[in-house]
Amino acid sequence: MPMIISNISVPLLGAVDTAVMGHLPDPAYLGAVAIGALIFSYVYWSFGFLRMSTTGLIAQAFGSADEAGIQTVLFRAGAIAFGLAAGIILLQLPIALLSFSLIPASEQVEDFARTYFFIRVWGAPAALGTFVILGWFLGQEDARTPLAIQVFTNGINIALDLLFVVGLGWGVEGVAAATLIAEFAGFALGGVLVLRRLGGMSGRIPIDRSHFSFREFKTMVAINRDIFIRTFCLLTAFGIFTARGAQMGDVTLAANAVLYQFLTFSSHGLDAFAHAAEALVGGAKGRRDRAGFHEASKVALLWGLGIAVGATAIFFVAGPYIIDGLTGIPEVRNTANTYLFWAAIMPIVSVWCFTLDGIFIGATRSVDLRNSMLITFIGYLAALAVLEQAFGNHGLWASLVVLMILRGVTLGLRYPALLRSIDR
Repeated sequence: MPMIISNISVPLLGAVDTAVMGHLPDPAYLGAVAIGALIFSYVYWSFGFLRMSTTGLIAQAFGSADEAGIQTVLFRAGAIAFGLAAGIILLQLPIALLSFSLIPASEQVEDFARTYFFIRVWGAPAALGTFVILGWFLGQEDARTPLAIQVFTNGINIALDLLFVVGLGWGVEGVAAATLIAEFAGFALGGVLVLRRLGGMSGRIPIDRSHFSFREFKTMVAINRDIFIRTFCLLTAFGIFTARGAQMGDVTLAANAVLYQFLTFSSHGLDAFAHAAEALVGGAKGRRDRAGFHEASKVALLWGLGIAVGATAIFFVAGPYIIDGLTGIPEVRNTANTYLFWAAIMPIVSVWCFTLDGIFIGATRSVDLRNSMLITFIGYLAALAVLEQAFGNHGLWASLVVLMILRGVTLGLRYPALLRSIDR
């Protein structure tokens, strides 16, 4: 339950961003935040391996009661996170130029999105550092601490959204500033909680140069490389979805952004079970417990399936009311309702791939994750080429369904081999 609440708090923030922008008079505001958020999904979640690999490695160290390993993984992952964050800040101008050249949008949308980007980019150290902190606690089968960090961060962000945008009328600048402040506040809280946990360990190890030698980084870098490729392909698929929607006009872009909140809510809810699977199967692998590994996988999938069925039912029944709450622009509401079906079925379609992602991450089987996503991405591009041309925005959404199905199928085919390897 703490994991579910923690994960659901993340898309709640996106929903508030969408709602405050969606009730401004011009759909360009909503489109700009959608594009700005997409860029940061690329910039930050391309490095989401910092959370994923940290969880898997920590879970295995935790399962084998290796306190030294728990600490050294934290040091190495933290060093990688801050190095990458420094690179993002230094390269912010070329990142912006490349991003806006690849995402066609109206001049007004692009101007707003640029403002959003150049404010939020300064939060890179906090965002990437928090990835490591969340992964470190999750790997120790502690869901309550990530819950506290994420609820605290998102609570501040939502409050500042309302203050800056609704209260002070800052528009896109207010949304970006609220997120920037909240990211640093959440990172500060996470840092304090990490220090408390380290202080309670029996064998506190000093940080020295040996923790940062190339040889010590080799395993983590290899895992991170494969997960980076996997994540980059996935983000590119979503990026293509947003870019193609932008080509269809500001109203379609805004409507897709509204419906994307449905996908975000369901995916974070399902990710709760994926995160639980990461910790549980990682611990089972550390103990070489094949039966425990398989049982944890089944439980995560069954619970995830229950959540998926419930989410789909809610979206079909309450979807039009949710859309009305997210935007007050009539043409955006009407367009979103036209494509609501696709957003509503997404939980049922995607539960399999989310759970299997968690299982393979917990087992640190990054090569399988990479290869699965490469095959899936090729299939997605093929589906997109056919479906978008034939059915327009319906085809765009149908291609996302194909993406989720292929992710689940390709990983599912590799699960028997993964299970056989656990006690070796």
